[in-house]
Amino acid sequence: MEWRRVKDWLIGAMGMVLVLGVMAAILWFAVGDPAAGGGAVPAPAPPAGVDRPPAAQPPAGLRDDEVWLADVALDAGTVVAAGSILRDVRTVGRDVVAGPDGLVAAQLAVDATVPFEVVANKLGDGTVVRSAGDGQVMVIRTVNALGRELPVTATGTVEVVAGRLIVEPRSIDLGGPDFLSDAIAAVVRGLVTIEHDIEGLPEGLVLQDVAVQDDGFRANLRGEYIKLVP
Repeated sequence: MEWRRVKDWLIGAMGMVLVLGVMAAILWFAVGDPAAGGGAVPAPAPPAGVDRPPAAQPPAGLRDDEVWLADVALDAGTVVAAGSILRDVRTVGRDVVAGPDGLVAAQLAVDATVPFEVVANKLGDGTVVRSAGDGQVMVIRTVNALGRELPVTATGTVEVVAGRLIVEPRSIDLGGPDFLSDAIAAVVRGLVTIEHDIEGLPEGLVLQDVAVQDDGFRANLRGEYIKLVP
């Protein structure tokens, strides 16, 4: 009987290691490399939306075949998933349970940077997206309008609408006379409007906030009862 208990414990422990390994390899979680040199390395600030309580308690219904982690913090410099790229990904999960049903976080918060080139590629070849300063975004591309190829420079502010990253132009410059630009602007507005869904993250995370940085859009996403590994 004692050997059977030990055997069951070993099987459970091996299963937990396997689950965590799959989570690290398949999804996009990777612990950052330790800093060179001696001394303690300060822990990075967690993403907005998930705090670390000092005395978390496991759920009352935790089964014998489940493992509970009060909180998990994982970082990755670059994440490639679903054909998209994210940079400087910082993740904090609370009340994480691993068991036969997979790996589930009761609360999950993610901060990640969406590079400008990822968004530009969705708009079309040759499009450039970059910061315009003061929290604004600039979109530069060539469009076909009224039988002509026109260089367009559009500037707007980023916002979150229904969980999507949206940049709607506030000004559009076609490089011609003002009356001509005003007439054609309505035609090309949709071609320089950004509507972007952040991809490559676990299902159920919802975009909460976006800020413009020099290297891309800094996004904060949150969700509850997020399944990390099936």
